[in-house]
Amino acid sequence: MLDERVNINVSAIDYDNTSKAIISALRNVEQMVHAENEFIVTDSEFAFGWHFYVLCVNKSLIRKVADLMGSDFQKIKGKGLEKKFITWLTEKVAQKNLKVKLAIKEEMESSKFGIF
Repeated sequence: MLDERVNINVSAIDYDNTSKAIISALRNVEQMVHAENEFIVTDSEFAFGWHFYVLCVNKSLIRKVADLMGSDFQKIKGKGLEKKFITWLTEKVAQKNLKVKLAIKEEMESSKFGIF
C-alpha cells in the first residue's frame, strides 16, 4: 500500500539552490531514520520571477522526523505534524540564506482567499 503523502507547494526565486537544500535536508533525515525514496521534488514552472514546484513527502517520513526530534519537534510553530514539518523545513532552507515559501497544496487550492 502506498503511504499517504503530503503535497507541499514550493515557491522560490532560486529553484536550483532551494531544491538542492530541500533534497539535502530530506536525504539527511532519511539517513537518520533509515528510510529511502520518501519524497519527490517536481520540475518547476517559472512565472512572475518565481519558480513554483511541488514537494511530495510521505507522511511516514514526517512522523519519523517528529519521533526523532521528540519534544523539540513539538515546540515548533504550527498546528499538527504537517504544519510543524513545513516550519522545520522552511527553517532548514533559510539557514542556507535562501528564500522559499512552503504551503500545503490542498489548503491553497481550497482556500477561498487563495490566488486560484
